Amino acid sequence: MSVFRSVLGACVLLGSCASSLVLAGGAEGLQRVQVELVAPPLVHPHEQVVNGPPKVVQFRMSIEEKKMVIDDQGTTLQAMTFNGSMPGPTLVVHEGDYVELTLVNPATNSMPHNVDFHAATGALGGAGLTQVVPGQEVVLRFKADRSGTFVYHCAPQGMVPWHVVSGMNGALMVLPRDGLRDPQGKPLHYDRVYTIGESDLYIPKDKDGHYKDYPDLASSYQDTRAVMRTLTPSHVVFNGRVGALTGANALTSKVGESVLFIHSQANRDSRPHLIGGHGDWVWTTGKFANPPQRNMETWFIPGGSAVAALYTFKQPGTYVYLSHNLIEAMELGALAQIKVEGQWDDDLMTQVKAPGPIVESK
Repeated sequence: MSVFRSVLGACVLLGSCASSLVLAGGAEGLQRVQVELVAPPLVHPHEQVVNGPPKVVQFRMSIEEKKMVIDDQGTTLQAMTFNGSMPGPTLVVHEGDYVELTLVNPATNSMPHNVDFHAATGALGGAGLTQVVPGQEVVLRFKADRSGTFVYHCAPQGMVPWHVVSGMNGALMVLPRDGLRDPQGKPLHYDRVYTIGESDLYIPKDKDGHYKDYPDLASSYQDTRAVMRTLTPSHVVFNGRVGALTGANALTSKVGESVLFIHSQANRDSRPHLIGGHGDWVWTTGKFANPPQRNMETWFIPGGSAVAALYTFKQPGTYVYLSHNLIEAMELGALAQIKVEGQWDDDLMTQVKAPGPIVESK
């Protein structure tokens, strides 16, 4: 099938960029640190403020093609993933560090893959230097020369949309070396950090209106491509499936804790809202070099971006974090829950009178 061709047209780019990588000496002699990635919504341990020179931060990520169940009705997606999760793991470094990624495409896979880091400069964000067929691995190094939250995704020639909406996307956070700060320069700290990867999915239906199940990636492609071209998703989900972050899988926090939400959408616009809470500090488009906006009720994520929002919980209870396109949230699945423990503050909210008979005013 012609759509499964390799990115051969980038060979000139590969040669020139690979040469510059060999000659680049900025990373030589720096401390090298290996980081073990974790599956979202969690984020690997990291320091919020660092001292000393930059480091070379080494990550290893394996591509996994697999069938995933995306709702309680058993609907399946022939998915392509980084490290087996949708979204892929969140990588965290500090401005000035070098990201060194080993990208592994096991022989059990059927497709060529690569990775485009929106934080990187040159070579299609790294996609021109990371093309790997099954049975190969490749190592990419780039300098994190600007702070913020950024999307990464697979970007093979001729197949970019399919790979992205089939699960191959994630987030990279580049923290300022002196940590997050408000517009006056006061330090901002988070007690917990969660990744919410929003995905629009396009599952084909049969002639009777039932979602189709496919035995492999190749057999799903043509039908999926036809649905993608309608620009109408069948599902819009957080972290890979309807209900991935609700009920027993809800996020957790406590009154008084500050939580940083890293929310990525690699393909479509989104409008996050925390019901019962706010964005105390929101970095619009996720770039920490810009001052954060304060007290946001709903914020905006342009497609292909990752946004950071910080909130300190003041009341206990179960909060709903959703896309405030309410149809996508309530009907298609784009919502999460945060269960918060602590003592209720009547000064912030109280029920003055319980429901009862109507009392006529005099």
